[in-house]
Amino acid sequence: MSVLELIPEISFKHPVNGMRALKSLSIMAASLQPSKTISTADFGNTIPSEEVLKIWRGADAVCFDVDSTVCLDEGIDELANFCGAGKAVAEWTTKAMSGSVPFEEALAARLSLFKPSLAQVEDFLEKRPPRISPGITELIKKLMAKNSDVYLISGGFRQMINPVALQLGIPLENIFANQLLFGSSGEFLGFDAKEPTSRSGGKATAVQQIRKVHDYKALVMIGDGATDLEVRKPGGVDLFICYAGVQLREKVAAKADWLVLNFEELLTSLS
Repeated sequence: MSVLELIPEISFKHPVNGMRALKSLSIMAASLQPSKTISTADFGNTIPSEEVLKIWRGADAVCFDVDSTVCLDEGIDELANFCGAGKAVAEWTTKAMSGSVPFEEALAARLSLFKPSLAQVEDFLEKRPPRISPGITELIKKLMAKNSDVYLISGGFRQMINPVALQLGIPLENIFANQLLFGSSGEFLGFDAKEPTSRSGGKATAVQQIRKVHDYKALVMIGDGATDLEVRKPGGVDLFICYAGVQLREKVAAKADWLVLNFEELLTSLS
């Protein structure tokens, strides 16, 4: 269940008022221990500063994380569950997103638990297509209408992300993600370790490459995990927005320039 499903009575038509109303609410983050409750009052970044809004409104490129941001699910967890190894893989995903283990270690460990074949991946995509987060379609359309370039930067797999990009109208060349490798009979071989997103710090490397090639003046990243927060390294983004509409990860949320619970707030703030 997402945060928005827990608080259906709140109106987000005005981002500042909406966030002030949320101050008194407590929300449970699925990535944290069930007994631990975090209040948005614990964070001082739920109302954007004028400088943050200026960067956001003037962004000439916006990069989105995919799992638990553009999509409601963690793709690798869903695939693992489909293949019968969901619980064990989900535990590793929590470690990876919290930053407690190197991402490449978590990625290799998760894949080794179920070793998906090409046939399983194709069957999974047919039977369980990605669930797009509410409001993301409208936000991306608005950004593109403002001539902002949109990128997807993910630790997930291109085989699962390409359909999402096509649905949202994002060019496939604007995807930075991992690649599952299969043999001639479709058997699982591993993943392409040359992809920058296959290791810790990889998203920051991807952002640096994007910036170097296009010389963007204002670059923004929106995501929920520790690997997304890493893009604030030198040469990275000018603004990091933590999206907590699916998962609220306390350490990431606390260090973000702006903490939001829904994409409607970001869409409204562009007007």
